[in-house]
Amino acid sequence: MVYDLDRALYLELQPDRPAYDPSALEISGLSLEALDEDGIPAEEAIRQFDEWLSENTPVGQKPVFVAFNAAFDWMFIHDYFHRYLGRNPFGHSALDIKALYMGATGAQWAETSHNAISRHLQFPTHLEHHALQDARDQAMIFRKILELRK
Repeated sequence: MVYDLDRALYLELQPDRPAYDPSALEISGLSLEALDEDGIPAEEAIRQFDEWLSENTPVGQKPVFVAFNAAFDWMFIHDYFHRYLGRNPFGHSALDIKALYMGATGAQWAETSHNAISRHLQFPTHLEHHALQDARDQAMIFRKILELRK
């Protein structure tokens, strides 16, 4: 949640396919073996995510998918929701933090890296590469960009 960082959901999924990107595992520090043993089955995790969205989205509103480089994250979210629930509660759109930053500041695309935006907004540039912490960092960046637009 963008304005309440304590209303969060963090789930680690069991691998649901044998293919994986070794560099992604290296960055995250996760292991397939540990996830296979301790992770939540993907279908159950997506159900929990859907329930969390329902509980945390105001009545009559639709949740908005917001991400730093939304096109990348969106592919996975959309795929998993459709594969396991047959629908995507976010619909077919996403709000990209990098594009919002461009519009709010007049920056060029080459100036929208996490480091560049963080420096401009006076946030730490280091990424933990832990999904929950990265989401919280993105929420703070998003809020700051919204403030710039006022």
